[in-house]
Amino acid sequence: MEGYNLRLTDLFHTMTIWVDADACPTLIRDILYKAARRTGVPLTLIANQYIRTPKALNITSVQVSQGFDVADNEIVKRAQVDDLVVTSDIPLAAEVMEKGAHALTPRGELYEMDTIRQKLNLRDFMDSMRSTGVQVGGGPPPMNAADRQQFANHLDRYLTKHAR
Repeated sequence: MEGYNLRLTDLFHTMTIWVDADACPTLIRDILYKAARRTGVPLTLIANQYIRTPKALNITSVQVSQGFDVADNEIVKRAQVDDLVVTSDIPLAAEVMEKGAHALTPRGELYEMDTIRQKLNLRDFMDSMRSTGVQVGGGPPPMNAADRQQFANHLDRYLTKHAR
């Protein structure tokens, strides 16, 4: 079949949830654990540190070495089409989306292809401003109940649509 580059493993790929776990709040991880137990979807947390996970065959944690973007690079390497990546890291979200995966922030915002470039440009601009000594923003506000609910709702909708 010309134009197709499928591997046998691609035919049997089960959607996986990948978590950028170094910065993922514990409350969000708890929501993910419950969803993984309920649906059986594989859930893998990737971090530079050890992350304790519940005892379940479909829930795992991978500790990568310390270093800039080591965990992000591991997620990009492993993510496949229709996987879900939970991250607040905009460059990581953009990279996995280029591979056909989806990205959701811990606050429940589903990144979209038509706006991810704008978010990257704004992030880069803010980084440039900070590097020149300009004080910009104070970071995001603390997570609240509405953020957790929005995350849980988006996760449920995603799993309903993509989990097999």
